[in-house]
Formats: sequence, structure tokens, C-alpha cells
Amino acid sequence: MGELVILLVFGALCVYFLSASRVRELATQAVGRASRDANFQWLDQSVHIRRLSLSRDETGQWRMWRQYRFDYSYDGLERRQGFVIMLGRRMQSIVVAEREPLADD
Repeated sequence: MGELVILLVFGALCVYFLSASRVRELATQAVGRASRDANFQWLDQSVHIRRLSLSRDETGQWRMWRQYRFDYSYDGLERRQGFVIMLGRRMQSIVVAEREPLADD
């Protein structure tokens, strides 16, 4: 009986790991699209998990809520942090700071 429990726990961890990898891949694709659309440089081409919790979606079902951090720049000099929010496998939002207007000389 103990071996069955260990096998089930191991199986659940494997399913979670595969699901988390797919969600991270979807977050990476979303940031890539946003960088092209909003005209910013996505530095390092990677996202890093920052927060993880449970949240309900619009149908009331519980889903994993994940916040990923990424680095970007508008000018190639100033490094900023942005965030992509995923609920389940759906991208909820991407948060980047507005581009500051250039000062007139």
C-alpha cells in the first residue's frame, strides 16, 4: 500500500512538472509577442517564476495562478522588470512600464 502512495505522489509531481513547463513556454511566447507589439527589447529571452497560488477563473474553477518576471529595455541601456500573469494556461496580462517621453534638448 505504501508503494502505491509513493507511486501516486511521484505521478502527480510528474504531471505538475510537465504542466508547469508548458505554462512557462506559453508565458515565454506571450512575452515574445508583446515585445514585438510594444516595441521593447526582451532581454535574456526568458521568464522566471515569481509567485504561485490558486485562483478561480471566470467559470469559477480553481486554476494555478502564476506570475513570471522578465527583463526588458526600451533603449538597450536601462534594464527594467516586467511581469506576465498566467491563470491556468491562459495569459491574463503583461505588465510593463510606459515608455517615458524623450526630453527636448
